[in-house]
Amino acid sequence: MTASLTIENLSAHYGTTQVLKDLSLSVAAGELVSLLGSSGCGKTTTLRIVAGFLQPTSGKVRLGDRNLTTLPAHARDIGLVFQNYALFPHLTVLDNVAFGLKQRGVAKPDRIKRAMAMLERVGLAPFADRLPVALSGGQKQRVALARALVIEPPLLMFDEPLSNLDAKLRIDMRVEIRQLQRANGTTSLYVTHDQEEAFSISDRVAIMNAGRILQLDTPEVLYRKPANAFVARFVGFENLIRMKVIGRDGATVIAEAAGGTRLHLSQDAFGSIKDDFVLATRADGLVVRRDGEGIPATLGTRTYLGRAYQYKCQAAAGEITANGPLFDPPEAGAQAVLTPVSEQCCILDPED
Repeated sequence: MTASLTIENLSAHYGTTQVLKDLSLSVAAGELVSLLGSSGCGKTTTLRIVAGFLQPTSGKVRLGDRNLTTLPAHARDIGLVFQNYALFPHLTVLDNVAFGLKQRGVAKPDRIKRAMAMLERVGLAPFADRLPVALSGGQKQRVALARALVIEPPLLMFDEPLSNLDAKLRIDMRVEIRQLQRANGTTSLYVTHDQEEAFSISDRVAIMNAGRILQLDTPEVLYRKPANAFVARFVGFENLIRMKVIGRDGATVIAEAAGGTRLHLSQDAFGSIKDDFVLATRADGLVVRRDGEGIPATLGTRTYLGRAYQYKCQAAAGEITANGPLFDPPEAGAQAVLTPVSEQCCILDPED
């Protein structure tokens, strides 16, 4: 039976270094939440504490109504899928999948039946008698997933499970993982440093830095409305331009950036705009034009991306990255204006 996961005020240290700082997180029953961040942010430490491999300095971990905090790892009844597969090399695929059932005292006929049924679900029944050495990386990861699911755990955890696979196989595997997780309705915690992977597979994503969760939201909200400058940078807002409101005309805000550049912004598009704010844009959120209203800039290095030409631009507000047209693109060194596209921009508090 699946259960909700609750992490309360978790702190952890490695020696004298604090790696988690009062972290709290709730994962609803049947939900898949990803911990996303760069190396050293604390995501794997969080997973290790929930799994029972590491004891926290303070805080609690609950699974449903069970307090897991002081339970040993083997007593937590959690399914784990690792980056390096962690298969037993001397056991067949079938015996690897059935191993957890054997440890739980399930009779041999029943565990063989359940393990074969799970191999059928992941498309590996014809490989039941093979040893792991005879499998590809993707097949090994499906065996590891089948082994984790066959015990019907209340919680399933993934530690960078696709890092060792090539790009196409990663895409195929994340689809398979999501389909199986939804079909089983298993509460899941997924650790990754890959934003696309996290966004494609998760109900919600927690972006972490320095042992804290900076924002927990759906992928759609994170992508469109980051809560602060760190999250904005992390999800691809290349440009953070400090601005000051110098006038208001009904629903239009007149704002000024460094060097006296003025922009007219719609409150209908951006919502309430404070007197001081940061305009965050992706490269796609600034249209490169030869004239018109926008941020005056000198076009620098031009890079062909296939879908657009990207420019590193110099403006009074600093270096700005913007995408230009594919047809008749301006040359590097030309003067241009960069016009914001509201759908690709957001407003941030400068204090964040």
